[in-house]
Amino acid sequence: MEVTMREWLMNFADVIMRVPPLFIIDELLRISLGFSGKNDNFDETCENCTMIAVSDSLVGSIASASSEPFLQHLSFDSYQIYLMTAFKVITCCLGCIASLCMFVLSTRHLLIVYLYLISVGVIFISYWSNVSTIKAISAYLISREGETSILDDILCLNLKELMQYGTGLIVIQNYILQCVLASIFCYIHLAPRNPFVQKLLAFSFMAPSILGIHPIPTFVLYHAPVFATLLPLGVSKFVIWYYGISMLKTIYRGYQHVRNFISNFGLSALVETEWSRLNVPCVLRTFWLLRVFEQIIQILGNHYREDSFTYYLMIRTLLVNGCETLTALLGMTSIISLICHYIGSFFRWVLLTADEDDKNMGTVSAILFYILALQTGLTSLDREKRIVRLYRNFCLLFTAILHFVHNTVNPLLMSLSASHNPALHRHLRALAVCTFLIFFPTTLLIFLWSHFTISTWMLAVSVFSVEVIVKVIVSLAIYFLFLFEAYRSTFWEQLDDYVYVIRSFGNTVEFAFGVILFFNGLWILIFESGGAIRAIMMCIHAYFNIYCEATAGWSIFMKRRAAVNKINSLPEADAEQLRRLDDVCAICYQEMQSAKITKCSHFFHGVCLRKWLYVQDRCPLCHDILYKVEKTTNNASNEEVPVAIARPEVQQTPVNLNLPNRAQESGHLIIENR
Repeated sequence: MEVTMREWLMNFADVIMRVPPLFIIDELLRISLGFSGKNDNFDETCENCTMIAVSDSLVGSIASASSEPFLQHLSFDSYQIYLMTAFKVITCCLGCIASLCMFVLSTRHLLIVYLYLISVGVIFISYWSNVSTIKAISAYLISREGETSILDDILCLNLKELMQYGTGLIVIQNYILQCVLASIFCYIHLAPRNPFVQKLLAFSFMAPSILGIHPIPTFVLYHAPVFATLLPLGVSKFVIWYYGISMLKTIYRGYQHVRNFISNFGLSALVETEWSRLNVPCVLRTFWLLRVFEQIIQILGNHYREDSFTYYLMIRTLLVNGCETLTALLGMTSIISLICHYIGSFFRWVLLTADEDDKNMGTVSAILFYILALQTGLTSLDREKRIVRLYRNFCLLFTAILHFVHNTVNPLLMSLSASHNPALHRHLRALAVCTFLIFFPTTLLIFLWSHFTISTWMLAVSVFSVEVIVKVIVSLAIYFLFLFEAYRSTFWEQLDDYVYVIRSFGNTVEFAFGVILFFNGLWILIFESGGAIRAIMMCIHAYFNIYCEATAGWSIFMKRRAAVNKINSLPEADAEQLRRLDDVCAICYQEMQSAKITKCSHFFHGVCLRKWLYVQDRCPLCHDILYKVEKTTNNASNEEVPVAIARPEVQQTPVNLNLPNRAQESGHLIIENR
């Protein structure tokens, strides 16, 4: 238990230490990396410069010589503004790179970085406290007109005036604070430990407080905090110099590790490994929740007592601000991933299934939401358009979740019906989920079409919702067909045809909807909001969901038609032949009320033999080639005499086959390979 708690604390500390770099990147992205952020002070100046440039172009033909210095001054100001903007951009980019490098460090190196940053922060806190204390002491001495010092008042036990002005309390507080800061710095600084230097460090922190109570000139006291920080800052700079070579070696070893890992296992394996090592989803969720908590405090502090304040407006503001930058959008995506994961877990609990493939619902939903956000330019929209687009993306995401739920319940329905599972509660649970998948999209469509006008977004949501309903109806139809076949006493040969027709109908509807979505996206790309990401996603959709599906469907149709033609060419067994045979089909082991006779005089169900032909063209029993009928020409009588089917041990030369071209070519290939 102790080890588990220790591991939990280490994981928690690792997550917390990786959050601050994300806040730095988020703040840099808020100001658009120095280009034109909301907090940019150069926007108004740049606008004025643009207006001046336009005015200069209009009156440039009549400009007098006396205006040249003024124009030169404006040119210099513009140059200075551009230079400062370039400096801001470079600084922000370097800040992002440094934050990313800090984010990917190992836990041990990350702890070292934080120790160094804390030590530097302690120095600045000490300096700020010493400056504030010296100012208070100087004000006290000025009020006393330099008659005495604090030390004299302490020795004379004149504590009343010290407490009256509050100077004594400030000195005591600063002395305690400096003692604590000195202890922290001496304990965590990374320089080599020397006893004499350690004592000097402690004295340097407390020196301004000690000097402040002595009768020392004021101008000397004002410089005391600066001199007090020289030694700690020197130690901090010595750390950089002392460990500089080690840091460069660490960076080089990291580069070698990445290069070797990519060359051995590939880039995707590296990303997956680092994703798990850095615990990125948990870090992003922690970052986003802390960011939202900070904004909640600000909103409640600024607007809680206003009459217009409502919790709906607060939630709306949090949603808008929660996706204003790429880092914030990643954090929201991780939260959505967690929510979708629990939704999938709930439906798996309802269905009493634990399929490992269903556990990636959260991951796929997160990727879909992030692609939707990038495709619609969510972070670049203004606040009102952003909240509307966010609602629409949520609606699209939820329809996608319904598809994931159907992918979970569909195999279960097929399994329950095919295995003749007598557990009634499992059937009822699966049917209840199917009822939900029909009822909820229908209700959603009624609500949307009654409250919103037709648009490309409405068309996409409607297509996804109707597609879910069609897929569920197809699954239920096949499920009930299998149940009906399970309770039949005889073999149902038409079952395969019915299942094929139903699935073909469902696949055709899905293909048609895919084409509709493609043209819908093409309309959006051309007339509403274009972009490289949308164009790429449309190309992917056109290839995988339209071209590949059409090719696969046509291939299956042609194979089935060829198999049906082959089966129809075989003779049908009559009742007397079946009575004399008195056997079962060697493929399905069911009694034969009807059968097909192969060229090698074997009896099979027509539907079973058709399925067998999807795999190979050999007889299941004797492995003869089923559809190779050779005909040789008799030169004497010019009569075509059928030749026996080629046995595996006999190699014959194909002549003229009385078969369709595809069957003939297949027979040629088989014989030549043998």
